[in-house]
Amino acid sequence: MRPARPIKVAVIGGGCAAVTAAFELTQPHHQGRFAVTVYQQGWRLGGKGASGRGKAGRIEEHGLHIWLGFYENAFALVRAAYAELARDPSARPIATWRDAFFPMPHIGVADRLASGRWEEWLAHFPPAPGLPGDPLGADSPFALASYVARTAALLRTLMFGARTRGADAAEPGNVAALVERASRLIAGGALSAAAAAGEALALLTVALRELPAFPEALLGRLVESLAVAVREQLAGLVDLDPDLRRKWDVIDLVVSFLVGVVRFRLLSEPEGLSAIDRLDCREFLRLNGASERTLQSGFVRALYDLPLAYEDGDPERPGLAAGQALRGALRMFLTYRGALFWKMRSGMGDIVFAPLYEVLKRRGVRFEFFHRLENVKLPERLAPGERPYVEALEFDVQAEIADGEYRPLVDVKGVPCWPAEPDLRQLVDGEALSGRRFESHGDRGRVAAKTLRVTKDFDFVVLGVSVGAVPFVAREIVARDARWRDMVANVKTVATQAFQIWLDRDAADLGWSEPPVVLSGFAKPFDTWADMSHLAQEENWRVAPRHIAYARRGDAADLGADAVSRSVMPSLPAARRRRSVAALPGLVVQPFF
Repeated sequence: MRPARPIKVAVIGGGCAAVTAAFELTQPHHQGRFAVTVYQQGWRLGGKGASGRGKAGRIEEHGLHIWLGFYENAFALVRAAYAELARDPSARPIATWRDAFFPMPHIGVADRLASGRWEEWLAHFPPAPGLPGDPLGADSPFALASYVARTAALLRTLMFGARTRGADAAEPGNVAALVERASRLIAGGALSAAAAAGEALALLTVALRELPAFPEALLGRLVESLAVAVREQLAGLVDLDPDLRRKWDVIDLVVSFLVGVVRFRLLSEPEGLSAIDRLDCREFLRLNGASERTLQSGFVRALYDLPLAYEDGDPERPGLAAGQALRGALRMFLTYRGALFWKMRSGMGDIVFAPLYEVLKRRGVRFEFFHRLENVKLPERLAPGERPYVEALEFDVQAEIADGEYRPLVDVKGVPCWPAEPDLRQLVDGEALSGRRFESHGDRGRVAAKTLRVTKDFDFVVLGVSVGAVPFVAREIVARDARWRDMVANVKTVATQAFQIWLDRDAADLGWSEPPVVLSGFAKPFDTWADMSHLAQEENWRVAPRHIAYARRGDAADLGADAVSRSVMPSLPAARRRRSVAALPGLVVQPFF
C-alpha cells in the first residue's frame, strides 16, 4: 500500500553519487513514492565531474573526464537517461548516448630510459564484444576465477602469440597427469624452454577451466613452476630490445599476479581480492617475485597516477591498496566492452549532468541551487530506546533567486550546457554578487539562513558530499559516532590540479605523429595527458584551435611554460618543446584549481 503522502527525501550535493540517488529514487516503477529535493551549493551539478562553458563556449573542466569500457553501472545510468529524455536529433546534435560517447582505443604509458630520455609505449586495444551497460550474462566476468583464467590466456598470448598444438587436447579430468606433464615440459630438453612454457600455459588454462574441482595445491605447484620458467626464459633478454623489455614488464606483472593468487589462496578466500588490501600494490607484487625494474615501470606508475594514489598528493608517498589496484586493472584490460576508453563529445557537464538534470526535472525533482550545507543537526537528547536521527539540516542561502526558480542551463550549438559562471541576472542584486566563489566552502557569504526540520521538510537525507566535507558539515555525527571519526581520520582526499591548453598548431606540427591518445606515467608534476582536439568543433571560436590538450595533477608552483610543455608535448626534446610553447601566438592556458 502506498503511503498517505510521498516520502520526502533531501539529497545534499549534485555529484555522481547524489544525482544517481535522485535518479533511482524517482524511477517510474516507484510510482511517485519519493518526493526528492536536491540542495546544491553554487549554480551547477557535477561535483568533481562538473564542467562549464566559458568565453567562446570554451569547455572548462577540472581534470580529465574519460570513461572506461567496464563502467557498466555508469553507462547503464546514462543510457537510461538519454532513452528517457528522447531528444529530437533534428534539434539536438547530441541526442543519444552514442552521439555523446565515442570509442577511444589508443592508450599509452611513458618510461624514462637510463639515458634520461622519455619514451612512450602506445597500444591499440581492439573492440570487444558488446557495449558498456548492456545486460550481463549468467556468468559474471567480474569473478576472480574469471580474472585468473583470462590472465593466464593473456600471458600465453604475450609469450608466444600462437597456441601450442595438442595442449588443449589434454585429458582435463586427470589432474595429476596435467601437473606431471607440465612439469616435464618445463624441465625437459626435448622442447625449447619457450615452447615448453607455452604448452604448460595452455595446460594451466585447461586447469583453470576446471576450477573449483582442480585441487588448489596442484594449481600452486603448476603456477610456481611456470613463474620460474617464464622468468628464466625472458629475464636475460630484456636489455636487448626495448619492445621486449616492455613486453617483459607486462609478463612479469601477470606472472606476479598469478603467483600471488595461489600463495595467498585468494580463490578460496571469501573476501577475494579485498583480502590483500592490507598490502600496498607494489608490496604485493614484490612479494610475488616482480622485479624492481617492473615495479618502477610506466605500467605500474600509471596504476598509481590514474587514481591519484599518492598520500597528500606527494609523489614520494605512493599508496594504493593491492586488491583495489588489481581489481581495477583486471576490469580495465580484461572486461571492457566496445572500447577500452570512451571519450565524451563535449564536457562531462554537458554529456552527463545536463541530461540527468533534464530528466529529473521532468520527473518532478526540485532543485535548490545556492544552498551551502552548514550542519547536519542531531537531537540533543534521545527518548529511552530511541535511535539517533537527523533532526534538522542547517543551510546558508548564498543568493536569492529573483523569480523563485533558477534555470541553470545555456544553449551552445544546440547542446544544453552548464555555464562556467552563474547567471547573475537571475539573482536578486546579482551584480553585487559578482566575483563570489559560490562553489568554495571558504566563501562564507550568505543572504539568509535556512533550517529544514525532520518530518516537516524531509523524512530522509542522502548526504552526497565528498568525505573531505564531512568534518565540516556533519561535525555532530563525527563527534558522537566512532565509526564516522575513523572514516574521516583514515579516508583521505587528494587535492588535484589540471590545466587545458588551446593551440593554433596541430599535433603533427608539435611533433606528435601518432593517433590521439591518453598517456599516463609521464613526468611530474603533470603525469597524465590527453589529446582532446575533437572538442574544438563543440566550442564557439571565431577561428577554431587546431589542437586541445588536457593535463592532470601537479603543483601550482610548477605551472609555467616548461611544465605545460612537458605534459602537452611528450614526444619532443625538452629544448624544442620549450621553444614550441613560447613561439605560439595563440596560446591560451587555463589552469583550474
